[in-house]
Amino acid sequence: MLNKRTATNALILIICAAYLAQQLLPDLQLQLLLPGRDYLQYSNEWYRLITVALTHGGLMHLGFNMYSLYILGTPIEYAYGKNKFLIIFTVSLLTGSLASVFLNTSNHASVGASGAIFGLFGAFLIVGKTIGANVREIAIIIGLNFVLGFVLGGVDWRAHLGGLLGGALAAQLILVRRR
Repeated sequence: MLNKRTATNALILIICAAYLAQQLLPDLQLQLLLPGRDYLQYSNEWYRLITVALTHGGLMHLGFNMYSLYILGTPIEYAYGKNKFLIIFTVSLLTGSLASVFLNTSNHASVGASGAIFGLFGAFLIVGKTIGANVREIAIIIGLNFVLGFVLGGVDWRAHLGGLLGGALAAQLILVRRR
């Protein structure tokens, strides 16, 4: 039976509700997305490093991210527990956002939860063997996602890379502390 009281499901609900709110109030997305470095430095709206996960560039973008969050988040939350899963998600989101801000051009804006999603990929690589996952397949999926990002364009691969590294590091640190 599906446990509906998971942090993964709560995140999906919050992100989808925020997307719906942005459809009803279009200016809201402009207040939540991750603007370029120049804007952030002068506005001090650093909360956008987090709120970017509430924004998406359309229903397909939202759908892919929420499906990925469910598929990756559920086993990671099961393996680590709710609180540690939320730490991994948040660290991934922050490292993805920071990589986007500091590695992109100074006026590049971003939307989406992909940095955090890639952080879950990174965590899955770390915990994969413990939960019996095929880590090689996960690595291939990560590689394909990076390739697709370059081929399709308009994808913030820097946020993906930052999130991937942040998620892997957070998961590793949590595993080390457990032992």
